[in-house]
Amino acid sequence: MDVHDEQGVPGTAVLTADAGQRAAPPRTLLLVDDEPNILASLKRLLRRDAYHILTAGSGQEGLDVLASHAVDVIVSDQRMPGMLGADFLRKAKLLCPQTIRIMLSGYTELQAVTDAVNEGAIFKFLTKPWEDHQLRAHIAEAFRLKGIDDDNVRLNAQLRDANQALAAANAAMQALVRQQQHQISRDEVSLGIARELLQFLPLPVIGLDEDGMIAFINAAAANLFERGAALLGNEAAIVLPQLFDGQGAPCLAAIDGQPYTVAVHPMGLHSRSRGSLVTLSRHGAVT
Repeated sequence: MDVHDEQGVPGTAVLTADAGQRAAPPRTLLLVDDEPNILASLKRLLRRDAYHILTAGSGQEGLDVLASHAVDVIVSDQRMPGMLGADFLRKAKLLCPQTIRIMLSGYTELQAVTDAVNEGAIFKFLTKPWEDHQLRAHIAEAFRLKGIDDDNVRLNAQLRDANQALAAANAAMQALVRQQQHQISRDEVSLGIARELLQFLPLPVIGLDEDGMIAFINAAAANLFERGAALLGNEAAIVLPQLFDGQGAPCLAAIDGQPYTVAVHPMGLHSRSRGSLVTLSRHGAVT
């Protein structure tokens, strides 16, 4: 069946769009009626509202439009050959549940309309002849509700994406924490082994933190000074001045009449510690 656009020019397509509306704007309205003059009247009435208007001359043509176009609001006649408006709107709901659907008819078939409303297939039922202001208001309200629905879908999608991103970030953070905990455990084991080794070394060893405070004394150093416990937590240059010159640099020290070479080994080169180890080794007889 040929259809006509708003200017009455014959065509071969089963649907038409408003002249000048080449790119579909966000608000798209589908008008379905088997009477071309009704479609033309509706398009003239609604053109001022800047909708992108598609038309179809039957329920099947309307379904074809829905299969190939994104439609926001549908206005359909009830009495059409081949498929009643209520049946078309039921199928439209299944095909495009996000659309807002309005029935426009000159027949008051209350049972068919009631059933369609109860099934959620129809948002509004308006009778012919329509009142222009009321029809435009109902269609505007349908687009407003569609906009709210679209916003809800968009916000839900954003919330879902944000939750997924947060879950991914939490998983990455937990993996990092586990990795750091594993590294800490390994460092603690390594530190314990190092302390055990230093304790059993025959060479006196004193551990200093980055401020020069005594943080560790092995057994050999504790026996050498005989007061190792009292040295911990004190500044080495003050409690053991014999190991350092006046500027705090290591020197050749005499301890219990024996000469010791004092060496300081920084620990920041191959470890995260910024302290140092002080070792004392016998140098020879005092002259």
